[in-house]
Amino acid sequence: MKHHWLLIVWPSFLGAGLLAMLVFSAAHPDDMKGFGGVLTELSASGVYTLAFLAFWAVCALSSALTLVLAGPAPNVPPAGQGRYG
Repeated sequence: MKHHWLLIVWPSFLGAGLLAMLVFSAAHPDDMKGFGGVLTELSASGVYTLAFLAFWAVCALSSALTLVLAGPAPNVPPAGQGRYG
């Protein structure tokens, strides 16, 4: 079970980091102060942190969905021990 958890968390962490770099290379947090007034009380590093955590959650959901849809691994015997080996 631990292995499945790592298959979800690590790629989603990398994806969230890449997405945060792409988003914040195009827009500064000061430019995003109009989103419902929520971001007006936060510093730039607070906006970076919340955005990264949101990106990580979405990427983790995507990775988990991929793992669920992939289903269990097929029961394939090792080479040389199969039906024809």
